[in-house]
Amino acid sequence: MRVPPGVSAADYAKALPEFEQVVGKEWVFTSDEDLDLYRDAFSPFMGEPEELIASGAVAPITTEQVQEIVRIANRHKIPLYTISTGKNLGYGGSAPAYSGSVVLDLKRMNKIIEVNEENAFCIVEPGVSYFDLYNYIQEKKLKVWIDCPDPGWGSVIGNAMDRGGGYTQANYRNHFDSHCGMEVVLPSGELLRTGMGAIPNAKTWQQYKSGVGPWIDGIFSQSNYGIVTKMGFWLMPEPEAYLRGTIGCMNFDDLGPLVETLNYCENARITAGFPDLASPLLGYSPVGQLQLFFESGAHITPEHAKLLATVRDGRSPALEAYGRAQGIPYWQVWLSFHGPMEVIEAQWHAAIRHFAKIKGSTAQLVDKTALPIDPADASKFHEPELGVPALRAFSIGARSPYNPTPSKGHMWFSPIIPRTGEAIIEANKVFSAAARELDMPLFRTFTLPACFWERAFVFILATPVTTDPATNRKYREGFKKLIAIGGDHGWGEYRTAPVFQETVMNVYSYNNHALHRFHETLKDAIDPNGILSAGRYHIWPKHLRGKKS
Repeated sequence: MRVPPGVSAADYAKALPEFEQVVGKEWVFTSDEDLDLYRDAFSPFMGEPEELIASGAVAPITTEQVQEIVRIANRHKIPLYTISTGKNLGYGGSAPAYSGSVVLDLKRMNKIIEVNEENAFCIVEPGVSYFDLYNYIQEKKLKVWIDCPDPGWGSVIGNAMDRGGGYTQANYRNHFDSHCGMEVVLPSGELLRTGMGAIPNAKTWQQYKSGVGPWIDGIFSQSNYGIVTKMGFWLMPEPEAYLRGTIGCMNFDDLGPLVETLNYCENARITAGFPDLASPLLGYSPVGQLQLFFESGAHITPEHAKLLATVRDGRSPALEAYGRAQGIPYWQVWLSFHGPMEVIEAQWHAAIRHFAKIKGSTAQLVDKTALPIDPADASKFHEPELGVPALRAFSIGARSPYNPTPSKGHMWFSPIIPRTGEAIIEANKVFSAAARELDMPLFRTFTLPACFWERAFVFILATPVTTDPATNRKYREGFKKLIAIGGDHGWGEYRTAPVFQETVMNVYSYNNHALHRFHETLKDAIDPNGILSAGRYHIWPKHLRGKKS
């Protein structure tokens, strides 16, 4: 039997029956066979001694059980690592940041406590997936939408706590920002409710975020200061119609004006749906259609393919001339709109008017449909843009005629850059040069960022995980160097797997790492025994500080 680090076998043997008394023997896991399920399926240390593994797992079903588990862990100094459903693939999965921790698995806490149609909010437990919430809404015939990521099998709370994003209107796409109110078990086992929930019998817990005094919700995201057992979210009222269209620009130098116009239209709420950048001429698919690209491949002529070899940092005069002759846009942005048909048609025409200021730009209406659509027809679209969870994202990188030798997994490289065309070009130059030097399969050709958030871009790129330790080691070290290079240019990751969290946190180094020192101050005050998710985002308890960094 594996034993947590820093814990004697005798103390662990005492704690296990206490956990069993709380949740039942069948919900405490210590066998290798069971614990293999808590490994990171995409671990870049797969099969190496440094692989992050659990020494046990315990699965409560109520908040009261979570409180008791935390108290037991405090008594025996057992390190716990909390997961919701463990589906955070590419960012660490269900494996603990501190190897040997006991995983606190909340997937059995799967109650949908309320979905309020009138005020468009819900409150859920950590084990509720996007599929669960969507199916509940459909069964009850409620006229509200969820906002979900790709894929939709993960936890609504878990994705928000790691600050994930989605695909509907701008004020719902940032999943942590769209939350309202949470219930938290603190490291002492005490129960806290944030915002208006601090009022007994609160009537507006999911309707007004801040309550009174300092708003503390943010300290529980990407941290190890508490265990969220309930969380509210604002939902999107079901719109009457959906419209989608594209704006195309023919010149390489149009990228800056295209992004500038997009920013104005979105910030002014002329368009509020997910905007998606693409380059038909460079063969770069929009994010929302990557699964189609991997399912059917890029359909380009031999002449077009030959010209792609002339591209340097995204630019090729010969390719540009070919695009103009063939009517293939260099750049394209997909715009989507939700609302009453007469409103979204007017918004679309207003958007066309603004983009028409870019000489030679073209506009094309792609879809216009009344809602709700038949669920059977959702696959004709990028399902999450219609509030429908799916698993089609797994076709990205899967084995296909166009990808005959897929990797065994991936690590997401996710830097945030300014929302300008100039920043896209600069980031490509910087990271392309670095990737070639490090021999990493990232930014080898021109890459476009995603528009999950309104005022910044994010690149989300997969570094493959292989079965060869030497290759994995090279990619890990290269990944760390890319993070540091990004920091040198003022770009930081928004989210990362445990193996890279120290490197990422080191980029946020203003004033001698004042932010990280404040994280440690909070950790010492809130969790003096250091039992909760040690090392998560490089926040280590005092007794491990310096030993694990």
